[in-house]
Amino acid sequence: MIRAMTRSLCETLPGAEVSDPWGGGHDAWKVGGKMFACIGAIQTGVSVKTDGIEMAEMLIEAGVAERAPYFHRSWVHLPEGTSDDELRHRLLRSYDLIRSALPKKVQTALPPRG
Repeated sequence: MIRAMTRSLCETLPGAEVSDPWGGGHDAWKVGGKMFACIGAIQTGVSVKTDGIEMAEMLIEAGVAERAPYFHRSWVHLPEGTSDDELRHRLLRSYDLIRSALPKKVQTALPPRG
């Protein structure tokens, strides 16, 4: 279910593309070639970027998220069962963070997020 909801939201984001860079059924959502969300082939849930390590730790301590295996500590893993509102918020925030860090030339080439 989390894979379907992630897909339905991410495919509407300007410039968002999905790939399976490691093979085996991963969904790596990218904007401007940089990943903002990833769903593993085996583990359910989605990993997303947060504002920083402190935010990630806060979300983990609050029980909203888990540590995202194989990712930097500023990423968290939202498990299956995460509320739709929280999932939507975290996916959009991750997309915005990654998009805002892209080179200005790449950012201006993307359509605005409405």
